[in-house]
Amino acid sequence: MTRKPIRIAVLFFAHETVTFLRNDTTLDDFIYPGSPAKGEALLAHDRKSYMGGFVKVAREHEGVELVGIESPLWPKTGTGSGWITTEAYETFLGRMIAGLQEQGPFDGVYLALHGAMGVRGVPKPEADIARRVREVVGRGAFIVGTFDPHGNEDEEFLAAADMAFCVKYFPHYDSHLQGERAARMLVRAIRGDYRPVTVTLKVPILSPTVLQWTGASPWMDLVQRALTWEAREPDLYINVFFGFPFADVPDVGMTIQAMSNGDPALARKAVDDMAGWAWRRREALMGSTRVLHIPEGITLAKDAVAKGATPVVLADHSDRSGAATWILKEVVEQDLSDVLIATIADAGAIDALTAAGVKAGDAFDREVGGLADESAGQPVRIVGAVRAVVEVGGRPWIVVDFGRGNVLVLSRYLVQVREPLPLNALGFDVASFKIIAIKSRVHFRRGFDDSGFAKTILLVEPVGPFLGTVRLDALPYCNVDIGKFYPYGTSVETGAVVGAETGTRGGAGGG
Repeated sequence: MTRKPIRIAVLFFAHETVTFLRNDTTLDDFIYPGSPAKGEALLAHDRKSYMGGFVKVAREHEGVELVGIESPLWPKTGTGSGWITTEAYETFLGRMIAGLQEQGPFDGVYLALHGAMGVRGVPKPEADIARRVREVVGRGAFIVGTFDPHGNEDEEFLAAADMAFCVKYFPHYDSHLQGERAARMLVRAIRGDYRPVTVTLKVPILSPTVLQWTGASPWMDLVQRALTWEAREPDLYINVFFGFPFADVPDVGMTIQAMSNGDPALARKAVDDMAGWAWRRREALMGSTRVLHIPEGITLAKDAVAKGATPVVLADHSDRSGAATWILKEVVEQDLSDVLIATIADAGAIDALTAAGVKAGDAFDREVGGLADESAGQPVRIVGAVRAVVEVGGRPWIVVDFGRGNVLVLSRYLVQVREPLPLNALGFDVASFKIIAIKSRVHFRRGFDDSGFAKTILLVEPVGPFLGTVRLDALPYCNVDIGKFYPYGTSVETGAVVGAETGTRGGAGGG
C-alpha cells in the first residue's frame, strides 16, 4: 500500500555558549566555507551524529521528503566563545523562518539543536526557535528536536514542540542513535501511530560538566536507570539533561523528561522515579570525579613517568577559551621533557606567523597564549623551532618543538582533543610522548581512556577558582540564583525532590 507522502523540514542551529567568556559569538563566526548550509549539503552534515541518524532513518520510510532549510552550522569558534549576539541570532533564525514559509507546507519539522545556546536578550533560545517555527508550520505539523545532555532546558521547548530526544552518554556516543529515534518517532506521529505526551521536572542540582562522565558510577547508574525504563515500557522515552552551568541562563540545571504514547500517568511515574533517584544520589553525583590543582597534577604526572605508567594525560577541563597557559608554564619552569601540549589557542600568534610566511625549520621565539581572561593566565615565552604548519579544518595549526623533546601545538580557537591518532597528522607520533596535556572535560575519554591508550589520566584545573572551575559559586552569575541549587545554597530542601512538574501535554500535531 502506498502511503501518503510526508514533507519534513530540517533545520540546524546549535551552540554551547560559555556566557562568561568575553568574546561574543558574532554573525561572522557562523559564516565560513560550508556554513550556512541548505539542501543536501545540510542533510549530509555530520553523518555520524544527530543529523546523520535522522536522515538515514527518515529516508528508510516510503514517501518521506526531506527539505534542508538554510541553517548556520556550528560557529568557527566552537565552544570557545560567549553570548551569541542578537544580530547573529535574528539574522539566521529569520532566514530559517523565511525558508519554512517559502518552501512549505510541511507535515513535520526536525530541529537539530544543542540546548545550551545563550543569546543576548533571548532567555531561552531553543524554546523561542520552537515557538517561531510553530507559528509558521501551524498546529497540524509535528516538531521534534535533538539535544546534547548539556542542554539547559525546561518545559518551554515542549510547550511549542512535540518531542525531544537527548543524548544519554558523556562522551556522546549515542548522538546518531538519538537522531534515528527522532526520525522514527516523527514519522510515526505524523502517520498517527504515536501520540506524544510529555512530563518535565527540574531537579535543583547544578554540576560542573567534568563531573558528568557516564563511564563510571553514579552518572553511569543514572543513564542505566533511564535505559531500564525504556527497555521495560514500549514507546516510553527518557531524557536526562545534565545541564550546562557555564551558561548564565534562567533554565540552567538538571532536567528530567519522560515521553509516552498517550499515557500521561506512565510518563509521570517514570519522571518522578528518575528525578527522585537523582535527588537521593545528589551527593554522590557531585563527588564522582577527582579534580587536582595543576601543580599537584604535574607532581603526580612526574611520579607516573618515573614508574613507567605512560603516556600520562593531563586534561585541563577548566580552560574554556583555549588560551590557558597554566600547564605550559609548569612545563617550562620545571624543565619537563617529552611533553605534548595540544593545544594553546592564540589567534594573534597564528595571524602574525602566517602573515610572515612561517614555515617548518624557522626559529620560534615569542610569548603565546594567556590574557583571554583571568582564567587563561599570562602569556608564556617559548623558544624553539617550527616543526610544521598544517591546515586543520581549513585553518592553520602551528607545531613548535621546544625544550627537551617537547611539542606545542598552536590553534586559532579552543580545541578539545578527543582522539590521539589524528594528532599524528601534525608530524609526530603521539605515542612517543610521556605526558600529553589537552584541553578537554570528558570527550577525551573516547580515544584516550576507553581505548586503553593512556596509562594514567589526571584531571586538573588552576589553583584559582576561575572560569570553568568545579567551584561554580565563584562564577559571577547574574541570571541565576545559585543558592537555589544543590550543593551551593542553604535554602535547597534536603528531603524529597524539590523540582516541580512543569509540563504535561499531548502532541501539538493533528495525529
